[in-house]
Amino acid sequence: MTGHASFLLSLALAVGLAGCGQESKPRYQPEGDDYPEKLSGWGMLHLADGHLTPAAEVLPYDLNTPLFTDYAHKLRTIWMPDGQAAQYAEDRFDYPVGTVLTKTFYYPKDAQGNLLQNSQDDRDPKAGLELDKVRLVETRVLVRQKDGWTALPYVWDKEQHEARLELAGDTQSLELTGEGNRKVAFSYMVPDANQCSECHAEQKGAGIAPLGPKARHLNKDFAYAEGSDNQLQHWQARGFLKGLPALAQVPQNALWGHPRAGETLEKQARSYLDANCSHCHNPKGAARTSGLYLDPHTPVSIAYGVCKPPVAAGGGTGGRLEDIHPGSPEKSVLSYRVGSDKPGDMMPELGRGLVHREGLEMLNRWISEMPGDC
Repeated sequence: MTGHASFLLSLALAVGLAGCGQESKPRYQPEGDDYPEKLSGWGMLHLADGHLTPAAEVLPYDLNTPLFTDYAHKLRTIWMPDGQAAQYAEDRFDYPVGTVLTKTFYYPKDAQGNLLQNSQDDRDPKAGLELDKVRLVETRVLVRQKDGWTALPYVWDKEQHEARLELAGDTQSLELTGEGNRKVAFSYMVPDANQCSECHAEQKGAGIAPLGPKARHLNKDFAYAEGSDNQLQHWQARGFLKGLPALAQVPQNALWGHPRAGETLEKQARSYLDANCSHCHNPKGAARTSGLYLDPHTPVSIAYGVCKPPVAAGGGTGGRLEDIHPGSPEKSVLSYRVGSDKPGDMMPELGRGLVHREGLEMLNRWISEMPGDC
């Protein structure tokens, strides 16, 4: 690259999200629908020196067991207005008006530009995401206003200079390269604003709410720029959370991919189903008519699918007679639907086009080890 071309590239990056490397302040929008057309208008992420990082007032965070989205990696952030804090509750925090959550979906890439299917952590705690090594796809914004939460999808341009509001969503043809140079092509779907609302409404007919930043998902250590710390304690120290009890009293989901000592296969499976399914499959959720409740409060029983005939599944049973057949994943509707990529049969029905092979394998092991029969 010539010196002139290098100068132009550096200039283009400098005038990206934050403009000449200067951070814009986070946007406080308690009401109104005049949302920024550009992601930079929210002031949550800072683009400079070839890296994407949370703004100074914004906290990154992670989840114990996350929702699967076609092997995409995710940079999650949260910001609250100065002097405001979320009120702790075991099931759902009460977030103050003005809270903004962002979730940036991206894929790591190699020197040739191939998108990689891996689980390595690409985020440097201090420098953030190195843009030369990732492909940014979308950033979803969730903002708490006086009349409730609003979900907004932003799609990144090819140059990775800016993401723009796309209320109608987007579809992109992508290809991942996995182990052994295995290639898989798929259509990545950026949900429209209405589809965001469908998943984020944990109670049928109620407003939407954050799914990830709950006590059981957040109760883990996280690598911050200044060092590792438990996220909940860090939030409280930063003034983002109040009412936190002793950590021994806080629930904790299994750590995906690296279970902690004592985290049984059942806990891993239930944490996975909690993150991927329970926002609909709970007694008040959109899938309540199925009678299949995969939330943490439902015991492993017929209500959790054990020996339960499927209800309202239509042709999505794969010809299987029970949601979970102990000892036999090949007889379980749950395994069929998680392992399907057929529209109308696959679960979750939104947010993925690929099968999560590692998640399916773990669920099948759990069902195989279940005692009893139907």
